[in-house]
Amino acid sequence: MGSGLFRAGMRRLAGGVTIITSLDAEGRRCGITATAVCSLSTDPPSLVACVNRETSIAAVVEQRGVFAVNVLATAQRAVAETFAGRTGHQREDRFSVGDWGIAETGAPVLADAAVSFDCRLAESVTFGTHMILIGRVEATRCADGEAPPLLYGDGAFLTTCLASSPV
Repeated sequence: MGSGLFRAGMRRLAGGVTIITSLDAEGRRCGITATAVCSLSTDPPSLVACVNRETSIAAVVEQRGVFAVNVLATAQRAVAETFAGRTGHQREDRFSVGDWGIAETGAPVLADAAVSFDCRLAESVTFGTHMILIGRVEATRCADGEAPPLLYGDGAFLTTCLASSPV
């Protein structure tokens, strides 16, 4: 099977949009938009995030051992576009979009994210083009009120709508 068909198929798998962030050895913030994030365990609280090995965030997380996963709401599409590299912002400049703070581990967190998970790297596994990050969640902060998730699928940002009848 060719990788083209696989990629086309995976584009149809919609996922929640997140910003994975960390700090490099000089204290500079870095981050990327990612959809390959999921829960791993509740005991201990942990999650999995998959990032391309060629991204700066992969090396930084390996070196520093901390990262945050910021889950975006529908109103935060501009943040997603910026960290996906679609606006021309580079590395630290990306943090000019959104209201950013610092978590207990030192990782950058988006103040109004739907939820932010502050993680310590428990383990990383390299497979193919990607690095699988297993993060032990040190802290979780949920937004107050409604925060409908921003999704990405078939090459576009998507929003949810409630079904009018039970599925």
